[in-house]
Amino acid sequence: MAPRIPQTELTAELTDDLLARFGVVPEPLGVLFHNPEVARTSLAIGEAIGGWDTADESLKAFAHLAVAAHVGCGFCLDLGYFQAVHKNLDPAKASQVPRWREAEVFTPLERDVMEYAEAVTDTPPTVTDELAGGLLDRIGPAAMVELTGYIAFANFAARSNLALGIEAQGFSASCEIPLAARPDTAGR
Repeated sequence: MAPRIPQTELTAELTDDLLARFGVVPEPLGVLFHNPEVARTSLAIGEAIGGWDTADESLKAFAHLAVAAHVGCGFCLDLGYFQAVHKNLDPAKASQVPRWREAEVFTPLERDVMEYAEAVTDTPPTVTDELAGGLLDRIGPAAMVELTGYIAFANFAARSNLALGIEAQGFSASCEIPLAARPDTAGR
């Protein structure tokens, strides 16, 4: 499936920056730049979120991948796994996020973070006091607020990509361990 809105041409400077960082221009940016204000704001928010450093990077990466798997955003899974690997996070764990319930590589905290990410993502959200309280006790209020904001932005990106018809772009193909397939969740 092609994006529902074709990519537009980007400035040479932005194209060069994206090529240096990713080797290609990420498709969402080529689509979003039909409205430069929306694109620049999305980039600015993403860059600001990337600077948050209270919550553990691997927990945030697992949360982002869990959101992507939960809503079915192939692009977010593809890029998120690529970014996790290139941030020197454990690729064996990162690759298993789409099937985190069955995988045996995750700690109880990591599992609770992914469960929380899915609960925040559900419509309406299904976060329980017990789940939130358990995470809060283990990571503290500052990291809990950061993790929740990170999950909210992951939802913004994933749902935008899905609505615009943007699919995986092949970023994870360069990673050492293949990204696990999402289990069939029909009837869940």
